[in-house]
Amino acid sequence: MTRSIVHSDQAPKAIGPYSQAVRVGNTLYMSGQTPLDPATGKLVDGDIAAQARQVFENLKAVLAAADAGFGNVVRVGIYLTDLGNFAIVNETMKQYFREPYPARSTIGVAALPLGAQVEIDMVAVFE
Repeated sequence: MTRSIVHSDQAPKAIGPYSQAVRVGNTLYMSGQTPLDPATGKLVDGDIAAQARQVFENLKAVLAAADAGFGNVVRVGIYLTDLGNFAIVNETMKQYFREPYPARSTIGVAALPLGAQVEIDMVAVFE
């Protein structure tokens, strides 16, 4: 099994003992991204829509580092501290994905690192 680490300087550095993404064969496993500004390492200002946009931009950067895009994504995991934000995150997600959409789960959580309101992880495949 060949395993390679994927890293983008355009996405926040890992804040723990993990990689931004790991490619194994034709599958890319992306760690959860929170709405950190990669330039400052701090949470972006703004509402849940602004936070969700930053998360997708961070994920877009990691995908690009793997020579992939949102069209390669087959699964999305969304973690929200307030499930009342579900519809807003859905609308933001539609700005990045086209049909057919990937499989997805959305899970309500008590808290996220650094006080984030949303975290998203993904799995992508290459043909």
